[in-house]
Amino acid sequence: MDEEFRSLMDRLRDEADGSAAYDRLVATDDDEELARVLVEPGRPLWAREIAAFRLGCGGDRRAFEALVLLLNHRDPERCVSAAHALERLGDPRTPRAAAALATNTLRTAYALHPVRLLTALRAPESVPALVGTLERLLAPREPHWRVALACVEGLGRLGDDRARPVLRAALPHPRLADAAAEALSRLPAG
Repeated sequence: MDEEFRSLMDRLRDEADGSAAYDRLVATDDDEELARVLVEPGRPLWAREIAAFRLGCGGDRRAFEALVLLLNHRDPERCVSAAHALERLGDPRTPRAAAALATNTLRTAYALHPVRLLTALRAPESVPALVGTLERLLAPREPHWRVALACVEGLGRLGDDRARPVLRAALPHPRLADAAAEALSRLPAG
């Protein structure tokens, strides 16, 4: 059992409030049972999250849609678990979905984990999505500086020269300046 699964179990145990279904979902090795949880009506969110996480970490693509919904959830802990499972899932649709969530102007407050997932995936969609999101977040009085910082840090880790202009534009922003300078130092000389 990895650390992310232990953390998920600890967090959802209280939410499940002693339900026998919780113990069953945590212990089962039956992927079909887990997959049914994702589609059966009336299942609580905690049950769907356990099922999606376990299936995703096991490489079962039936978890994809549920994990993308959880990646865009208002609860940051659900987003962390979903991002972990999506990274392990290896579904080719994941980069496009993460890019769509990261660049959605109506969901910017929830874009932190999609941005981090894009960085981890290192997919062709990663740099354009992070650049576009960061450009938008450099506007005056933009409140989502944590998402902007994740973009800056991600672009530094990705080391793609296409990020140079937006990273330079981030230098005057006090909360982003140090990270932007560090990210620029990681880009190829040019």
